[in-house]
Formats: sequence, C-alpha cells, structure tokens
Amino acid sequence: MAGKFDGRVAIVTGGGAGIGAATVRRFAREGAAVVIADLSGTRANQVKDEINSGGGKAAAIKMDAGDAEAVQATIKLAIDSFGRLDILFNNAGMAEVSWLHETTLESWNRVIAVTLTSTFLGLKYAIPIMRKQGGGAIVNTASVSGTRGDYGMASYNAAKAGVINLTRAAALENAKHKIRVNCVCPGGINTRVAQVLGGERAEEFRRAMGKIHPVGRMGEPEEIANTVTFLASDEASFITGAAYIVDGGLTAQTGIGRMPGAE
Repeated sequence: MAGKFDGRVAIVTGGGAGIGAATVRRFAREGAAVVIADLSGTRANQVKDEINSGGGKAAAIKMDAGDAEAVQATIKLAIDSFGRLDILFNNAGMAEVSWLHETTLESWNRVIAVTLTSTFLGLKYAIPIMRKQGGGAIVNTASVSGTRGDYGMASYNAAKAGVINLTRAAALENAKHKIRVNCVCPGGINTRVAQVLGGERAEEFRRAMGKIHPVGRMGEPEEIANTVTFLASDEASFITGAAYIVDGGLTAQTGIGRMPGAE
C-alpha cells in the first residue's frame, strides 16, 4: 500500500529525539525521505540508521538551528541527497527557567535564537525552493506556552508566541504560492524536557504535569507526530495559518478549580 508521503522529501529539525524523532519515524513509515537535523549529531545519526535499516530513506546532519549557515547546509543536504524539498518541520527549540528579572541577556538571546530565530531561518531558506517547485508544507512547533504565560519561563513564552504569529505571517505571504504554513501547540509532552525541567525530581515532575491535564496524563511524542504529519499531508489541503492546540484539554480550563460534583 502506498504511503501518503511517497516521493516527498521532509526535513525535521530537532529530529534526534522526542517529538522530532517520533515525527521522523512517522514520515518514513508513510514513504517520505527524511533529513534529520539535530544539535546532537550522534542522536541524528542513530535515528538515520534506524530508518535506513528498516528500509526507509534518511540522511542526517549536526545542526545548530539558530545558525543561518547550518540551516542552509541542512536544506542543501536534502536537495543533494533526494533532489527536492516538500516538507519542513521546524521543531528545534529550548527553554531556560528563571524569573524574568533574573534572566540574563545571554540566556534570553539563546532561547530566542534556538526557538524563534531558527523557525525564521527555516522559513526563509525553504520558501524560495518550495515556490520554485510549485508548493510545499511547513509545520512549526509552537506551544501552549505561546498562548499563555508560565512562571519562570518568560523567554520561552515570548519565543513560542512569536512562532505562532510568524506562522500566520508566513502563511499569508505564501498561500498563493501553494505553500501551507501551520504550527502545532503541544501541552506537556513526555520527553527528555521533563528530565531537564524536573532534574532529580523528574518523575515527580511528570506526575504533577500529568495531573494538571484534564485527561490525567502528559502527552506522548507520537501524539504530536500524528498532528504534524496530518498538517503536512494533502488531507490538510485547506488548512494554513492555523495554530493546532494538542494539549489534553490543558488550555480548555480556567484554572479556578474543580466544582463540587464535577466527577
């Protein structure tokens, strides 16, 4: 049976782990050739080897998503290896936790570069290629943290809010060129970020995060991959400029608390 991405070429940034790696696997299962870009060349190559050994087509590159030359090299690898670029998943991002008044300029710039500027660079260098090809699909990883505020994560909130509106602007500019641009806004997802944010109390952090989601758990990377691949597919042909919230009901609540008898 033919896959929905047969003959198409996708780039996934931050593709060596978590949501990125899950999406790489999903693209590959559906027939796409995939370029895996990650700050960890080791992780990128591990995912590449997994895909190729399973009969898929993949290439890997060590990439700093906030570096323009590295982003250009990644796109060049896709063209040199597979001849075209149909899908870009701008997934790379990072967070650093600190109170706003204690956040250093260096930390602020680092989060903005890896999370927001990286998305700009991916769009900037992929769009001309997709225009020449007659179309394409771009999906950006935003976050529910781009729609709401968090304690101690002001730089991340600002960066992800920027990704959402950058997505809208790119969608408007490129709709007539048959390039669709959307973003996905995950809630708490069970990735290594839980270890980073939770530290030695990572398991406690995961349990606490699960409890604040109405569904009673954190999301899994594969659940975000499902949304990303949908948005990149022809099934989403009339969707552009959208910010898809995938958060287990997290942002559906007011935060006031549970009413008596609500069970």
